[in-house]
Amino acid sequence: MSSRRRITVALVGLIVLVVGGWLVKDLGGGDSGSGTGMRTESLSQLPAEAGQTWRLIQRGGPFPYPRNDGVVFDNREKLLPQQRSGYYHEYTVPTPGSADRGARRLITGGSKELYYTGDHYASFVVVDPTK
Repeated sequence: MSSRRRITVALVGLIVLVVGGWLVKDLGGGDSGSGTGMRTESLSQLPAEAGQTWRLIQRGGPFPYPRNDGVVFDNREKLLPQQRSGYYHEYTVPTPGSADRGARRLITGGSKELYYTGDHYASFVVVDPTK
């Protein structure tokens, strides 16, 4: 096989791999259509306190931790999509029996995204507040 033919075969193979990867991502990438690669959960699947916090966010408060709720979330863990500073804000999801704010938060994005973490930013899920 000539070197020109080997290069052509290699390029065709590379194109097939790239197109195949796109198809797998678009047809069943596992991110439930959110585009983030994260699992999507309905608000009703989260702890009841998350729903209460969401209703407070929609009303503009009052929040149980006014010094902490609504503050900028900096996404230092880089688990959420990268955005400009000030794009994300965090809100406490109370944990019954906890002496402090606990580890649960709702994070809102500037384009109406909603995320939940139950483990103080170690992981996130995309939240569908309509369900």
